[in-house]
Amino acid sequence: MVTRQNNVEIEERHVEKKSDSSLVASTFIKYAAYIIIFFGALYFLARYVFPMF
Repeated sequence: MVTRQNNVEIEERHVEKKSDSSLVASTFIKYAAYIIIFFGALYFLARYVFPMF
């Protein structure tokens, strides 16, 4: 009878959430700019392009 010894290494990971306010602010500014550009394009279409038809 052969006895096997299982050598199991347990890896521990400590996950810390980073609440970097500058990263959050830059992401907010980026998506706010996307939304402003989107609504600006919609305004342009509604104001100048659609009345031509």
